[in-house]
Amino acid sequence: MRIRLLLPTALFASISVLTLGGTDWDGFRGANSSGVSDAKGLPTTFGPDENAIWKTDLPNGNSSPVFGQDAIFLTGSEGESLYTIALDRSTGRVLWRREVMRDREGPLRDPNKPAAPSAATDGKNVFVFFQDLGLISYGPDGNERWRAPLGPFNNPFGIGASPILAGGKVIMVCDSETGSFVIAVDQKSGKVAWKHDRPIANRGYSTPVLWDPGDGSGLQFLISGSFELQARSVETGEKVWWVRSLTWQLKPTPVMDDDTIYVLGWAGMADLGNQEDVPPFEEIVDQHDTDGDGRISAKEAEVLFGERAKNNWYAYDLDRTDHMENDDWEIWRAKRKSVNSMQAIKLGGRGDMTASAIKWQHYKTLPNVPSPLLYGDVIYLVKDGGIVTSLDKRTGEVLKQGRLPDALDRYFASPVAADGKVFMTSEPGMISVLRHGKQWEVLAANKMDSECYATPAIVDDKLYVRTSKALYCFGMK
Repeated sequence: MRIRLLLPTALFASISVLTLGGTDWDGFRGANSSGVSDAKGLPTTFGPDENAIWKTDLPNGNSSPVFGQDAIFLTGSEGESLYTIALDRSTGRVLWRREVMRDREGPLRDPNKPAAPSAATDGKNVFVFFQDLGLISYGPDGNERWRAPLGPFNNPFGIGASPILAGGKVIMVCDSETGSFVIAVDQKSGKVAWKHDRPIANRGYSTPVLWDPGDGSGLQFLISGSFELQARSVETGEKVWWVRSLTWQLKPTPVMDDDTIYVLGWAGMADLGNQEDVPPFEEIVDQHDTDGDGRISAKEAEVLFGERAKNNWYAYDLDRTDHMENDDWEIWRAKRKSVNSMQAIKLGGRGDMTASAIKWQHYKTLPNVPSPLLYGDVIYLVKDGGIVTSLDKRTGEVLKQGRLPDALDRYFASPVAADGKVFMTSEPGMISVLRHGKQWEVLAANKMDSECYATPAIVDDKLYVRTSKALYCFGMK
């Protein structure tokens, strides 16, 4: 599959993350986060002792490898140290390794790590984000070019989105329980180009994708966030159009073709049929505010919600005041109305496009973390337990559903594809290889030597797999 995107000539050189043809992998999950490559001759069977061209030990981190002209870039952490690492593309030899110290220690929930977001590169320079520091850029020699401090962040699971490059800017989405925003800084200087608050957004982890409407109005980036898909201008950051049909917490990154974006979202208590009509705050205060302070305390919330509030108070008291005020309650009301789904949304428009843009929605057997994969006309989903579902991209019809017999585990890495094969990586490090097709079939299951959380990369007719301990390069010898 080739990703066809219309790019104005003046913008083409500055949008390295949007690579036509899918042959480069210079941001999270390759060309526009598609997970698809034009590589050929990839091995079906591989492992530490089979078809391994090289291996390089790495510090802990969940970021995926990204590829510049001469180097592979990754991040990692050890204690208070945050690392950006450049490896030789041919040999895996460490070219340079740069260390910065954490400014703070933000909240994380296992298996998220201080070095989770993937880097982005313009081919020579690299741009990385650490939730305990902010954005930082290094040149091809490893010298620091600039840094843009960001945070701290009020996200109980940690930040997971990766930066993207577009229009000479580094764009970063920072969605949290409160204080969510999207920011763009200049690629050369790190100076803020624009910043916009996202008051509707709750915690989120999805990396934005790029789209050009082709009408001269300018490049847009699309954010899959709480309750709403937003299309914003790369130049100004302003909202252009939006669709209010998403669930309340988005982890997967969407995928696109020429006229449609495919958005996957699953969050707790939001499966179809679990929705409820929550009364307004004024009514709740009248009935349950026993101390008369106009707020709902943790004790009062236990009467309302029972053990849910007692065990997960952070999900109700979003601004950490030890009470639920009106803003907290309105987010709760919106959460209880939201619905998990995989949906196809028509690209483009102005303003609120909810009524006309949704092509289809699929509600069953939805993954939690892994992004969808669009390969040809087939959408692949992989869910915990090794459940694979393939959908027709035009209708959302289920083409096939089955289990990966040797990988009935949790999944955090997203599937990737090339050479007529789909690669799905489980947490314990079992990589299943599927023959692509509406009636896909499992060709092999390959066991790595440690856990895998990072999404693999496919470049130079080779498969690159990051485990919790190392980066492997696999290819046909």
